[in-house]
Amino acid sequence: QVQLVESGGGLVQAGGSLRLSCAASGRTYGTYVMGWFRQAHGKEREFVAAINTSGGNTYYADSVKGRFTISTDYAKNTVYLQMNSLKPEDTAVYYCAAKPTISAQAIYDTAAQYGYWGQGTQVTVSS
Repeated sequence: QVQLVESGGGLVQAGGSLRLSCAASGRTYGTYVMGWFRQAHGKEREFVAAINTSGGNTYYADSVKGRFTISTDYAKNTVYLQMNSLKPEDTAVYYCAAKPTISAQAIYDTAAQYGYWGQGTQVTVSS
């Protein structure tokens, strides 16, 4: 079992920045694909970014490419999502997710592929 706890959400003006954190605990050994998803009110959950904890490769949704950066701190078992140049349309609850894998190159961008989820953190971007 893996437990995930997100933090770092809040209210920010358009153009501002936030850094979300996802602390993992439990059975964190081995390779995982860590993902960030978001769900705006009344909309489906959508992929934001993912990183392979072994290979280090990353993948981003087109809507956040160039503005968001996903990274990991292996010593702290923490995944970050640095969000810059925020827009009102980035407003959503952001969720951290994890999926164990045996591949150092695997990346997953579909919510159904992930088995572990955090409780979410609200990000609100005002115009």
